Amino acid sequence: MRDIAILIMLLVVTACIPPGRTDYTPSPSAPELVTDPVVFGTAPEKAPLSTWQASPVTASAQQVNSGTYIVQPGDTLRGIANKTGTGSQIIASANGLVEPYVIHPGQRLKITGGRYHAVKPGETGIAIARAYGAPWRDVVALNGLEEPYILRVGQKLLLPATAPSDPANLSIEQRAAAFDLEIDDIVTGSQPALADGAVAGEASDWRKATTPNVAIATPANFSGQFQWPVDGRIISGFGSKGGGKVNDGLNIGVSKGTPIRAAADGVIAYSGDEIGVFGGLILINHGSGWVTAYGHADKLDVTRGQKVKAGEIIGLAGESGYVQEPQLHFEIRKNRKPVDPSIHLPKRS
Repeated sequence: MRDIAILIMLLVVTACIPPGRTDYTPSPSAPELVTDPVVFGTAPEKAPLSTWQASPVTASAQQVNSGTYIVQPGDTLRGIANKTGTGSQIIASANGLVEPYVIHPGQRLKITGGRYHAVKPGETGIAIARAYGAPWRDVVALNGLEEPYILRVGQKLLLPATAPSDPANLSIEQRAAAFDLEIDDIVTGSQPALADGAVAGEASDWRKATTPNVAIATPANFSGQFQWPVDGRIISGFGSKGGGKVNDGLNIGVSKGTPIRAAADGVIAYSGDEIGVFGGLILINHGSGWVTAYGHADKLDVTRGQKVKAGEIIGLAGESGYVQEPQLHFEIRKNRKPVDPSIHLPKRS
């Protein structure tokens, strides 16, 4: 009886196996992504570190006194910056120098005093600003930083005079009050610093996590042509809403779970939920100063450093963040400034 039972079981199992096919190739199992619901949606703590969390910054700024430097034979702008402890860009700006920054022996250069932070490998602008309790946007303006906003190891950043002189003693509450993360901060301050001569990595063609201490190359050229990311009614338009409130984009009402599509080709600059007001947020860098933002997402299907095409699904709409109904907050920014999306999107019939 025992032998008969075993034989029957073998026959049953064999019957469940499909007949062989010479043209059959088993499909690979889908990779479990850090942005999949089982990881990101239910356990956001398992999401990869943000770039500004990967390389902690120690507040070690050096004080430099204001003064005048007389150019010596063989001096270069960078060499003078190293001698004085200031930033070369700060010297150039203070003295009206433009590329290729030609200087002459005997020339008198104004040296701007203040506290300067020397950038270390992997540090980001956001992390540096948080370490000193200073708004990153103020550091950007003070140092004349420009696209692609990738810091260089050894670069000296002048800190705002309003930055606390002893940031190590700031409480958590004081740090939070001193630094309010915004979309512009991520656009300008989330790239890890590179060594001189090093180039940023190329974007990925697949949804795989990019090491947070790797800088991603900015897309080349972009025409400025966009398409609608979702189809829905406009809940709130662009511009002033009275009472000091301003909408930097469009809020589009849609059903929860509606696919969010990339408005144009680009590279994912951010995918996360660290700006509370927007909840699940995706930023796409399109190049030539163009960036789009997609907020209140219920699910994020992309990760930093990933290439996307116009119309590609990047997430699902929801009501995360400070909203009461499912919707998408959509922004278009040009050279860091929000512009009215309705001007750059196709007219609806």
